[in-house]
Amino acid sequence: GRRVVARRVWWAREDGGRAALHAARVGHAGAVNSHRDSEGNTAETPFDFSDENYKKIAEILRKYPTNYKASGVIPLLDLAQRQCGGWLPLAAMNKVARLLEMAPMRVYEVATFYTMFNREKIGKYNVQVCTTTPCMIRGGYEILKACEKTLGISVGGDTPDGLFHLMEVECLGACVNAPMIQINDDFYEDLTPETTAKVLESFKAGTPLPRGPQNGRKTCEGIQGKTTLTGEPRGPFAPNLENENSEAK
Repeated sequence: GRRVVARRVWWAREDGGRAALHAARVGHAGAVNSHRDSEGNTAETPFDFSDENYKKIAEILRKYPTNYKASGVIPLLDLAQRQCGGWLPLAAMNKVARLLEMAPMRVYEVATFYTMFNREKIGKYNVQVCTTTPCMIRGGYEILKACEKTLGISVGGDTPDGLFHLMEVECLGACVNAPMIQINDDFYEDLTPETTAKVLESFKAGTPLPRGPQNGRKTCEGIQGKTTLTGEPRGPFAPNLENENSEAK
């Protein structure tokens, strides 16, 4: 049983009165959830969105009333993280705060709450191993051990070549295909330690295996295949509204 212990301390900087959130959090990823100025990650580090992402931001903000722009904080933080190659520097959070007319502290609160945001540089491929109950019962910890063995790192670590980062996470929502991992945006499901190693080796080789089940299963279809509704439906059928509308015209 791993426990997540969180505490938050904030302090105000004297230079300009800017406030920064410091959070110390021991989590499944084994990393300390706090901001410490480092090279390329300070409030003064230049950051701006690309022209393409400004277009995406305009589309995102059109979904919300102008007085509720703050509702777009999560998608904007996600855009910033993708633009930065998988991590979210302090300057990017501050830029989001200015665009959404939010207090920087409010943006920091979001970025430190959700584990999807990585506030320090991590490897190119973020390997997230689910060990919540369904995956645990189906061998989630064996999958985690296979990842550690194949990559040569522990949870929370990065490979020396900067290619992989390893996390242990809570439910990723693919319980029917347990055990599974998520690599960046893609799910690899129905794993064994052996197929897990094959998936990771394929990323090392630069030719990732197709995402999805790794045991031949089709999406989340039952492992025995279809057992009901195996033939053409007998009806009654819903009316063809397209034809009815055409005739009415």
